[in-house]
Amino acid sequence: MQNVIFDWSGTVVDDLPPVVEATNAVLTRYGLEMMDRERFRREFSLPFTAFYERLLPGVEIEELELIFRPAMAASVAPVTVIPGAVAFLEKCVEAGCRMFVLSSAPPEAVEAQAEALGLAGYFEKIYAGVRDKRLRLSGILEEQRLDPEQTVMIGDMRHDVHAAQSAGVRSIAVLTGYEFPEVIAEARPDITVTDLEQLAWLLERWR
Repeated sequence: MQNVIFDWSGTVVDDLPPVVEATNAVLTRYGLEMMDRERFRREFSLPFTAFYERLLPGVEIEELELIFRPAMAASVAPVTVIPGAVAFLEKCVEAGCRMFVLSSAPPEAVEAQAEALGLAGYFEKIYAGVRDKRLRLSGILEEQRLDPEQTVMIGDMRHDVHAAQSAGVRSIAVLTGYEFPEVIAEARPDITVTDLEQLAWLLERWR
């Protein structure tokens, strides 16, 4: 494991509060019922374009983003580092790993959160605002000259696992994020851990 590509939301940080708030801004604009955190986790899926197509068929995603992004930016709901994430990032630094972020969240949100939480310096590059990671990950491997055999993708959703599988890299699922354990298990990740703290422990044992 020389190259690590991280999902952001639910993997490195808990940004569910502002995401749910911004999603509800979209739903209320179109007269739909708001979601609480539990219902959102049950219903949300990636690519987010498919999620909104189910809820608001026929509405262009660009139109929805004009509501979602300002609401996300204006939210004062807390975004926190997931426990164990920094320890794992430090382990990766010690091991000489190259680290990247591949996220569907808005670039301005991810970059602002990374700076505010002191995480930006860990990553060579942040790829955010990616609508379909399955279509982007292979390009990142080529762009950064990453050997798939030495690369892992870590994420909290089936979409992250599917992206890894489509690019021929190993997938590691963490249970700290958006999807419940039984849901992400459907994608058959190579490894499933409770959180990055457990993964750091495993990495230490492997080494």
